Amino acid sequence: MSQTSTERLRDYLAQLPPQAQALLMRGFERAIERGEDTAVATLVLEQLRKLARGTEEDEEAQPRTDDPARLLFRPLEPFLAESIFPVRPGQIRRTSLLPVWQWLSRDGAPVQAREFEAMLSQARQAGTASMLEAAARKFQLAAVEAISKVATVPGDDKQRSLSRIGPSNVVEDLLSIGAVLRAREALDTLGSRLPSQLRVFADPQIASVSSALNVPSLQTPQLLPFALSLIMLRLAAPWQIIRLAIKMAASDDEIRVAATPYGVAVTIALHDLYFLAACLRTDIRRGHFENVGEQLKILHDGVRGLRTELDLRNDSSWGKQLTAIRADISNSLQSEIDSVPGRVRRILRQRADKDISSAPKIDPSEVEEAAALIDFVAVCRTYASELAINEVTLRTYSDLQQYVEHSTEGLVQALRGGDTRARAYRQMQVKAAIRFCEVLFGHDYASLMSRAAENAVTGERKPSRAG
Repeated sequence: MSQTSTERLRDYLAQLPPQAQALLMRGFERAIERGEDTAVATLVLEQLRKLARGTEEDEEAQPRTDDPARLLFRPLEPFLAESIFPVRPGQIRRTSLLPVWQWLSRDGAPVQAREFEAMLSQARQAGTASMLEAAARKFQLAAVEAISKVATVPGDDKQRSLSRIGPSNVVEDLLSIGAVLRAREALDTLGSRLPSQLRVFADPQIASVSSALNVPSLQTPQLLPFALSLIMLRLAAPWQIIRLAIKMAASDDEIRVAATPYGVAVTIALHDLYFLAACLRTDIRRGHFENVGEQLKILHDGVRGLRTELDLRNDSSWGKQLTAIRADISNSLQSEIDSVPGRVRRILRQRADKDISSAPKIDPSEVEEAAALIDFVAVCRTYASELAINEVTLRTYSDLQQYVEHSTEGLVQALRGGDTRARAYRQMQVKAAIRFCEVLFGHDYASLMSRAAENAVTGERKPSRAG
């Protein structure tokens, strides 16, 4: 991409809310893991990470191999969460890495940190990748030892030692960082045994994944969520991770599933759906509808999957969480859906000739926004039943079809009369109406009405509607 295009990309990304940036980052990281569109994903990730670090656009991001902290924490990459949204099991806040690195360099393992940086300098001069890897692994083990030591300090000294590392959220991530670094080889082996993408997660795939997971070091309460997160990165539909928990429990009853260590898979799936619902809500409030269709599909499939594949009770913790997610989605969508007919009517409302001179001009961008909203209602209709918006969506879409069809025909007829100023305004209305027809009825009907409008302007008889 040219520099100008990169600037536009960065400006667009900077306008997104933190939740949306995090969602994008996770999506592109998953794409790279699967080997899909790596060039585009790498470019967008670079810009997102610059924004996350506060790097100025004209600054060169420090190469990964030149950054000691990045080399140290590279095994954590699949599990890093970018936003301030609360992390779930199997995630570590990216913002926790810098305080932990500074603590290791200052107090935790200062001698080993200096040795690590010296070894990196020698490896870079020699150009030997194996030396870089060996140096990183040596310091990772030293970091694990330092984290274990500070976590086992007795009495009040422990709290004082932990407070020197950082705030409570950093301390919360510290043990997870140590656990992942300690289990690096086991997690790497698990990743190597998984397909690049699991488009289907049925019994054969579940059996294969279960076999790869059958490693004692990955079965601990602390590490199992990270192993499950690694598997989710390979799933085309991440919510399907619950199938592993159902298989392990040999039951779809939530009590039996929750009683197994794999019950955390359901907690993870619910958290990710809640996170996506929050991103959807933010995008709708900001008027960003580009990704709404994809978000709704993921939410619809996830909600339906949990409702149909798990026997959830309405009064249980998981049942209440799923109900809250559906209610959040429904409330976010319903208020926006209800506003669409009014916006369309303001543009297409027929006016008397004498009122047209004082009428506001029709802004093409407002027409496109209204068309995007109509398309948004159409997308919602596809997923309405599972997301508890069936009634309002079907009613609104039907009302829009009837109103736009009748208004378009009326406006075309009105082009046959009126003064020049009124006709020019009505032509703008007709153009907007035809745009809405294209969204609601398809290209053929929109073309038919466009020809009818041309004939009306030239004085020819309006052709009858086909069908």
